[in-house]
Amino acid sequence: MLNQKKNQRRWGLVFACAAVLLSQKLLAAQAMMITVTKGFDLTLYASELGDAKQMALGDKGTLFVGSHKKGTIEALVDSNADGRVDKRYMVAKGLDNPEAIAFHNGALYVAVDDKIVSFVDIESRLRRPGRGKEIYDRLPGQTNKSRRAMHFGPDGRLYVAIGAPCNVCEAVAPFGSIIAIDIETGSSEQVALGIRSVTGFDWSPIDGALWFADEGRNWMGDRLPPDEINRLENTGEHFGFPYIHATSVIEPAYDKPKNLKITLPKFELPAHVGPMGLHFYSGKQFPAKYHNQMFVAENGSWNRSSKIGYQVVMLEIEEQKVIKRSTVVSFLDGGFPVARPYALLTAPDGAMYISDDLKGNIYRLYYKDIVKNETEQAAQAQEIEK
Repeated sequence: MLNQKKNQRRWGLVFACAAVLLSQKLLAAQAMMITVTKGFDLTLYASELGDAKQMALGDKGTLFVGSHKKGTIEALVDSNADGRVDKRYMVAKGLDNPEAIAFHNGALYVAVDDKIVSFVDIESRLRRPGRGKEIYDRLPGQTNKSRRAMHFGPDGRLYVAIGAPCNVCEAVAPFGSIIAIDIETGSSEQVALGIRSVTGFDWSPIDGALWFADEGRNWMGDRLPPDEINRLENTGEHFGFPYIHATSVIEPAYDKPKNLKITLPKFELPAHVGPMGLHFYSGKQFPAKYHNQMFVAENGSWNRSSKIGYQVVMLEIEEQKVIKRSTVVSFLDGGFPVARPYALLTAPDGAMYISDDLKGNIYRLYYKDIVKNETEQAAQAQEIEK
């Protein structure tokens, strides 16, 4: 019986390693010149997802992926835990830009036009998910320029970031704000104002504070204005848009109201890197220095003479301050982007999912020494049996 269990474990490791090699070959077949920091590796988790954008993770490990142009919500299942999807389900299709999604208490929540709908007990109904049930109907209508994102906060409320419907303008509320919705009563409040385009936000596991990334405006040149990393200290703070960009770039088209108090960014990113995703790593697979740190998906530049961004970076935080920014994965091959990272999420096994809205892929970033150590342990077990 003991030898049988050891053999099962050893063969499990063999299959896991084979799956990793297969994913690596698939990446190579797509000619992706991706640079990964020492100790890590990247494999292809799923493909052919259209413009894969925001993600949500179910209680049973189902990965839900929302699109923007494709108009679909798909569910991805890795039933044999080999690091690659083997079952896919269409939760909904033909929707109007359903990229903002969230999961809570067994239900998937999706923002569609001026509504939020929920798919109750979704992981048990993947084959026949049915129609979403409307739970909120007071979002502003979707526009091409207003991007949105959703997450449930530590207080149980559903937080929705609603971008401004313009490059630069005095947006009418609730455009240009983050709101918090009590899904039981339907009541809501604006918790952050003066934002431009936020699709990445998360709560610090250290002190519970809300951090978010905000894209700067376009058409001010290659180096202006910087993109922002912000921290919400108090409900109702104003973060400057459209009057001040980053810490000190004055907007020429609008005058700041005299009595308006503005909260400045905690950190400035280079202009036009496009910080779409922001996520605090909550796993244990990565080395200790990565635990509870902020990761940002820089989607990349379009309003710039040369390419910048197209990478996943870690922002190291100490005492509520960003002290270092370092690249973990780069998808920029010279001046050619081979992927555009959009959203980030900690996987159940401690790896990290990265969505790519350029190729329609989901990548799995993992610390490869974990696999190496498991292989060595299996070899040692085999020697002991001999």
